[in-house]
Amino acid sequence: MAYEVEAPKYVRLAQTMQSRIEDGTYPPGTRVPSENQLVQEFGMSRPTVVRALELLKRDGWLESRQGYGTIVRGRPAVVEQKDRRGRQALERDESRTPGRLVVVDQVPVPARVASVLGLPKRAEVLMRRFLIEEDGEAVELVSSYFPAGLVDGTELASPKPLAVGAREHLEGRKKVRFDHVTERVSARLPDAVESELLGLSDGVPVLSVLVIARDASGQALQVSDVLLPADGQELEDTYRLN
Repeated sequence: MAYEVEAPKYVRLAQTMQSRIEDGTYPPGTRVPSENQLVQEFGMSRPTVVRALELLKRDGWLESRQGYGTIVRGRPAVVEQKDRRGRQALERDESRTPGRLVVVDQVPVPARVASVLGLPKRAEVLMRRFLIEEDGEAVELVSSYFPAGLVDGTELASPKPLAVGAREHLEGRKKVRFDHVTERVSARLPDAVESELLGLSDGVPVLSVLVIARDASGQALQVSDVLLPADGQELEDTYRLN
């Protein structure tokens, strides 16, 4: 039986502020209300307000400018490049991808995923773990996590590979709309299972790309942890300077 878990207060406040940015209440380029004003208006503690503002800054909705305060940036720009890991994780057709689906199960939510989904540490979520292979060699391990409320009425819990991407499947079955993606890149040592699946020697780190897909309100719809052997990766990006 699936249980709905209410998001923490700071996440709910951030979502409310996102809605106000979307509807023009907080136009881009303007200052958001002060912490004191937000505390009084929403009846929340200062630490809650501070966490909400930090969340919005981290995800690109707000920014701090010296001498001006906290400024509205607007909806984060959606990256359209086809080679982005986040887009691949959302749109991958498992049935046509070289590799195998290794796990589909309810699992304890990892701490970094729980904080994004607004779930308590002991909550369980559905995980789909897919191992991507090239010429018989494991090159990428993708573990995707879905909130309980999105699983019912879908094929996400099926042990069979999806014939369409998770994004297309969810948008068709649940009438949700994916709006933007945040990617967080870090390096860490894999656990024993991850190391075995990727065929790594002891002590070889992995590059983790945490892909957070949200709707326009900022609600997380899917979180994918994309692991790549760090010894075979190189990051490069080219961009214009204004």
